[in-house]
Amino acid sequence: MALMRIALVTESFPPDVNGVANSVVRVAEHLVARGHDPVVVAPATRGAAPELPYPVVRLPSVPMPGYAAFRLGVPTRQLTATLRTVDVVHLASPFVLGAGGLSAARSLGVPSVAVYQTDVPSYARLYRIGTEQAAWRWLRRIHNLAGRTLAPSSASVAALRGHGVQRVHLWRRGVDAGRFHPARRSAGIRRALAPGGETLVGYVGRLAHEKHVELLAGACALPGVRVVVVGDGPAAPALRRQLPGAVFLGARHGAQLARIYASLDVFAHPGPYETFGQSVQEALASGVPVVAPAAGGPVDLVRPGATGLLVPPLDGGALTAAVAELAADPVRRARFGAAARADVAARSWAAVGDELLGHYAAVTAFAALPAAVAA
Repeated sequence: MALMRIALVTESFPPDVNGVANSVVRVAEHLVARGHDPVVVAPATRGAAPELPYPVVRLPSVPMPGYAAFRLGVPTRQLTATLRTVDVVHLASPFVLGAGGLSAARSLGVPSVAVYQTDVPSYARLYRIGTEQAAWRWLRRIHNLAGRTLAPSSASVAALRGHGVQRVHLWRRGVDAGRFHPARRSAGIRRALAPGGETLVGYVGRLAHEKHVELLAGACALPGVRVVVVGDGPAAPALRRQLPGAVFLGARHGAQLARIYASLDVFAHPGPYETFGQSVQEALASGVPVVAPAAGGPVDLVRPGATGLLVPPLDGGALTAAVAELAADPVRRARFGAAARADVAARSWAAVGDELLGHYAAVTAFAALPAAVAA
């Protein structure tokens, strides 16, 4: 494949901490490793942005209604000027800035790939910023104008096709199986978090309304169980009241986060709106059995009765019962954990990055066809 310059137009980027931001970083790293030339276009942020080995173009941004910590990028002429220099436009979870990026790409004749990663229709309803139907109409318009849409799970593929999105392809997420590894289990972390030898049940992710972390309240009441919450977000103050006895560690990263994952006995993810569930995959790579809703991305990631348990969405009682079941059976947890590690160990970011390059090549080749053939 010829080397390319690729614009990654993203609704979120570090210092933001979320799945979209993380996956864009991983994609950019892979492009650099393969000799390509990425440029990221992202909303301006108030935090300290990291130094990176590729350019990042920051556009003006405004706070999202109902979630001021998340900023929406505003398309400007600088966006068009940046895209004029690229071979492919990668739209990461396009909605506002991504819609502007797609419009600019089409006006310039640059092929595009749109990556569906956020359940925007559900978020629109939860944050009362519109209806699910309106959000789907907007997403359908965006994605059907792109060369192709990449979805991270079978549930996402079905949802997109069910709402009229065309040219949908499955493209999963990778995991750093070297960083997230059972060998990172730390006796020191376990002594600090479970001084009485409690079973550690953990959640890692944003603390926001749509994650429904409050459903872990039942697990907090289980004898011999200590709930550990890793992450930050607008729901943190309420959750500290709703989860008595839980340990809140705030946001953690890198090697420290990997040690925390591996030191857990059970990973519990209550949120039913995950298009993929990267934290679920990181827990599995760490050799930790998972309890999650039978909805969205976790359906592809968790094998019930083999690597974890799936429960009805938003059913706090079922979630508590599943956690209690695993907490009471260390032999079963060990078996599930070993199978979990085996399931995801080969899902490297390099492998899925190369798949992505194949999608770039496909839309580029299609765009080069004569109009009569492409039609």
